Parts: sequence; C-alpha cells; structure tokens
Amino acid sequence: MSPLNWQQRLKAYVQLTRFDKPIGTELLLWPTFWAVWIAAEGKPSVKIVLIMFLGVVFMRAAGCAINDFADRKVDGRVERTKHRPLPSGLISAKEALIVFAVLVVASASLLLFLPLKAFYWSFGALALAAVYPFMKRYTYLPQFVLGAAFSWAIPMAYVAQGQSPDLSCWLLYGANLLWTVAYDTQYAMTDRPDDLKIGVKSTAILFGKYDLAIIVLLQLASLSLLAAVFYLHDLLSMFTGWATLAIVLALFAYQLAKTLDRQPAHTFWAFRHNRWVGLVIWLGIVASYLF
Repeated sequence: MSPLNWQQRLKAYVQLTRFDKPIGTELLLWPTFWAVWIAAEGKPSVKIVLIMFLGVVFMRAAGCAINDFADRKVDGRVERTKHRPLPSGLISAKEALIVFAVLVVASASLLLFLPLKAFYWSFGALALAAVYPFMKRYTYLPQFVLGAAFSWAIPMAYVAQGQSPDLSCWLLYGANLLWTVAYDTQYAMTDRPDDLKIGVKSTAILFGKYDLAIIVLLQLASLSLLAAVFYLHDLLSMFTGWATLAIVLALFAYQLAKTLDRQPAHTFWAFRHNRWVGLVIWLGIVASYLF
C-alpha cells in the first residue's frame, strides 16, 4: 500500500474515532443531558453543560478507538466493518492505542474544572470503556456492559453538580442501561449472520427468536423507570411530562413495526432511530422545568 497523504490520514483518524458518524455521540449525549438537567432542577450552568458535552465527545471517540483496536481482526471478517481503518491497514494498532490515550487525557483534563469527587468517579467510566470491547469474546451480554458504560455519565453529571447520586440518579441509570441494551441488540441483529460465523457473542444471538419480544420488554422497563424519575421530580404534574412518555412509547412501537421482518437494514435503521428517543426525552425534561 502506498503511503497516505495527510488528507487521507486525517480521514482515517476521523473514521477511527467516528467523528463522521455522530449517532453514538448522540446516544451518549442525550442521557447525560437528562441527568444534567434533572440534577440541577432544570437550571444547569453553561459551564457544566459544556464540560459534560466535551466529555461525551472525547470519551465516545476514545471508546471507538479502543473498540476498533480490540476488533481489528474480527472487523475484517464482517461485511459492514471490513473497510474500517484498522482491518484495511490505514491505521496501525499502535496508532489506535495512542489515539485512545490522547482522548482519555483530553477527557481527564476536564475534571480539573469539576469537584474532586468527579475525579474518583471517572475511574469507573474509564474501566468500563476499556473493558467493553473485549466482552463479546467472553459473554453473550456485552450489550449490558455497554449499557453500564454509556450510563456512567449519569452519576458523573450528578457529581458535577455537587450532588451525591441519589435514588433518582440510579433509577435514571437503570432506565438508560435497559434502553441501551435494547437499541444495541437492534444493532447486533444487523451483524448476527456474520457474528454467528466468526463466533462473536451478543444479546441478539442469545435472545434468538425472542429478540423483538425482549427488546419490547426492555424498552417498557426503561420507560417505567423513567416515569418513576419523572414522578420523584414532580415532572408528571406537567402535561409535558406525560406527553414525553407517550411520544417515546409511540417511537418504540414504530421501531417494532419497522423491524418485524428482522431485515438488517431495518434493524440498523431502528438502532439509529433511537437518537430521536433520547432527544425527545431531553426536550420533555427541559420543557417540564420551563413550564
């Protein structure tokens, strides 16, 4: 392979960190903002919002880099991922590790502007981000580890606001974890044929023919926990609170209708469609505090 020019290398690094595909950032950002607004009772400071936003961007990109490092041999055997920078040889494994380290340091630098307690909590986020990519080799439940990692920003948001994670925090954590397992199972259904061939584990394989039914149960359980959080913070006293839950339920029903045929293109669509679920919930929280 001929040497890459700087533009080609830049494009490869963008692909490695998925800055060209913001769906993962959105799925991580919206639950973080749920927690930021609820922990601040609807009045977060611009400083906290900006720090949490940058933390999400940096850590999601770091997670993609370490994920591609872990999957560098597997991705080449999956149709959807075989052209990623590592399996295609555009970026070396060492470079991916360096990118991961740089992004983690960038994220850690944000902790200088938060309470000291946030520093201790950040170790949980780092551990989960580093461990998750390797889980699909050892368990059929890697989606639960991803859910735990994606949800860690929620207690971090509470701590950033100077609060100790309370009941509403952990209910919100549980709601996001279950929702993450649901949409990442939809994602895993997209790759299930390839994963079965190469021996990679996932909830899509574990759930088998009950995949859609279990996704619905996970979504309903997630929505129930979210309703409990709304109740604890008196957000159900507003029309906007109930409207938010109703719209999310309708979005989940729409996803089910679109994926009944289990076609990879449709399950991947459903995974991406969850960006609107997260956004609707955040807008509903903001609107409930405003009105």
